[in-house]
Amino acid sequence: MTNFADVSDRLAEQAIELPSWAFGNSGTRFKVFAQPGVPRDPFEKIADAAQVHKYTALSPSVALHIPWDKVASYADLKKHAEDHGVALGTINSNTFQDDIYKLGSLTHSDAKTRQTAIDHHFECIDIMGETGSRDLKIWLADGTNYPGQDDMRGRQDRLTDSLQKIYERIGEGQRLVLEYKIFEPAFYHMDVPDWGTSYAQVAALGDRATVCLDTGHHAPSTNIEFIVMQLLRLGKLGSFDFNSRFYADDDLIVGAADPFQLFRIIVEVIRGGGYGSDGDTAFMLDQCHNIEDKIPGQIRSVLNVQEMTARALLVDRAALSAAQLAGDVLAAHGILMDAFYTDVRPMLASWREERGLPADPMAAYAESGYAASIIEGRVGGAQAGWGA
Repeated sequence: MTNFADVSDRLAEQAIELPSWAFGNSGTRFKVFAQPGVPRDPFEKIADAAQVHKYTALSPSVALHIPWDKVASYADLKKHAEDHGVALGTINSNTFQDDIYKLGSLTHSDAKTRQTAIDHHFECIDIMGETGSRDLKIWLADGTNYPGQDDMRGRQDRLTDSLQKIYERIGEGQRLVLEYKIFEPAFYHMDVPDWGTSYAQVAALGDRATVCLDTGHHAPSTNIEFIVMQLLRLGKLGSFDFNSRFYADDDLIVGAADPFQLFRIIVEVIRGGGYGSDGDTAFMLDQCHNIEDKIPGQIRSVLNVQEMTARALLVDRAALSAAQLAGDVLAAHGILMDAFYTDVRPMLASWREERGLPADPMAAYAESGYAASIIEGRVGGAQAGWGA
């Protein structure tokens, strides 16, 4: 197995973008749970996200959601982020909350509704210019609930036309990233239900259009690392939305349900040249901390990704390749499992201390007093949350 010292420098290449919405109130379809000290505006979301980076050095940027994170001055928000040691990252659009989108947005049969959705994305692109963001991430709630409700092929044609108009507005240094989801909120069919549909749409757009893979958006037993391999092979894996699931789109802390799956995914990311300085695949979180505290939940998540990345880097690639070529099934599997079962936590603790970071970021944050300070200081005003 590869020695930790030989891969420790590569760990410094890791960057995991945080979602601003993870710091607001969230819940299930039945209840949104409020917590004391939750941010009341995007500036406070940024301040909380900066705490994660302060103790882990893993999260140098924060994704924004429009319109949830709309502000009067994005220059001020950008400066606020920089003052807190982070940058503004991906801009996420929203065409799933307004009444006009009940039957679809970019795929709607009504041209006026489609144009409203397109114009929203134009606004997001303008915001990207002000924040210095590279990626526009699009997730669509578009779909149908009943057979015969709408013409599925017609919806795909309209989606292609809408995306083309948006893509034409994307700048040279920017990307359009199209997410997919197997079901919800539509239950008969989603207009972008899987990686193949997303790939078909972005491949028709051009080089600056890629796929976003959300690890919670697949059918049970789907081999996600195969999808990772294929999209990297095709040069179309733009970003990850990391979370964890037991049943569907649970949006739990990444690695909570299946740490081995997270390890396997990152093994393929590294193998395919999508990690760190080797590629431009963005690592992001997309989670809802409904019952756990927001900031520690994000810290735990990025540490889980770091731990599985360290294990994946320990895989002896030369030995694995030799075993595979020799047809030695058990040896090849054993090489992978040796890396997975390695307890890298003590090594990571030392790695952090060598870089002036706390050995235990969770404990360091708990002892910092930040949680008590925001509970005391954020009394009054409307808390951020779903629909904010």
